[in-house]
Amino acid sequence: MKINDKVSGYDIDVMVIGYPGKTVCHGGLGWSTIVLLRGHGRVAMFDTGGMGVRRHLIHKLKERGLEPEDVTDLLLSHAHYDHILNWTTFQHARIVIGREELAWAAKEPWGRTPVPELHVRELQGWKTLHAAADGEEVMPGITGHIMPGHTPGHLIYVVKGSQYDVIFTGDAAKNRAEFLCGRTDMTYDPAVSSATVAAIWTLWRSRPGNIVIPGHDIPMVLKDGQPHYLAKREDAIKAWFGDDIDTMTTLELSIR
Repeated sequence: MKINDKVSGYDIDVMVIGYPGKTVCHGGLGWSTIVLLRGHGRVAMFDTGGMGVRRHLIHKLKERGLEPEDVTDLLLSHAHYDHILNWTTFQHARIVIGREELAWAAKEPWGRTPVPELHVRELQGWKTLHAAADGEEVMPGITGHIMPGHTPGHLIYVVKGSQYDVIFTGDAAKNRAEFLCGRTDMTYDPAVSSATVAAIWTLWRSRPGNIVIPGHDIPMVLKDGQPHYLAKREDAIKAWFGDDIDTMTTLELSIR
């Protein structure tokens, strides 16, 4: 889905909409939001998704007349596998991640957390890496801000527009439920996360029409002070429950 108007000179296109759920028997789904931004002579992406989305992501770019090599900048929210893993698909691009986030991720114990340790180790010394400071303008009209809780150095990104702003929250506030109840799942510090959700609410309310794009949900705008989705959910999986590979069952993952 595309955000209707140019915001700060950017076309904003949500290529992959994240999903607010986890499985019953197999842990987190890791289906995260991936956004394309084009403007100011740049082709940028907010987050990259995990390994399972790689082919789909390349296809989504191709639908827009782009190859991975056309992407000039990656804006990474945090160092979990479902947001960072595909930086290697865009290894030529300028790769932005929070300075504090990268330092934290590099010290996480191997094989115990959602941090993809080998990807982080490579990224630390990568020639196109840009480790951003809190409040830094990382691209024209786009600033990164530390919003901790989900991870210690998590960045959200704010695109400042003439009429309204677009706020990429990543997993600092993953979905509508977290916004509404003020509590978050999968956080290293619940109190810090709740304070972060409140801070993002303040940003969201600061201008009428501000749009929030969460890490695992559909983009939202406020109407009468409540979050409202800007698109319909289209989530399903196909499974081989039959007797041959041509027979598949579609399982809807949305409430109609």
